[in-house]
Amino acid sequence: MSTTTLRIDDALKARIAAVAEEAGTTPHAFLVDAIAQRVEQAEAEAELRRIAQRRWRAYAKDGLSVPWDEARAWLVERASGKVAPRPKARRRDG
Repeated sequence: MSTTTLRIDDALKARIAAVAEEAGTTPHAFLVDAIAQRVEQAEAEAELRRIAQRRWRAYAKDGLSVPWDEARAWLVERASGKVAPRPKARRRDG
């Protein structure tokens, strides 16, 4: 395990100590957890961007999509526990 130094102003350091104590942990453990959460968030966002770019390229290539009203109706039915047929993608108008 390596060591990293963070320069934190006194006010932020005090806030970290206070919330760490409230959470029943040390400032060090609190910071490690906060950094890990932020890294996981950044990785998830990057993956969502990759998925969106891949889907956009497919849409730009074939022009197939599901109209929002049909997609929403399908999602509402699925969320209510019903089995609903997946809407069919079709070429965009115009």
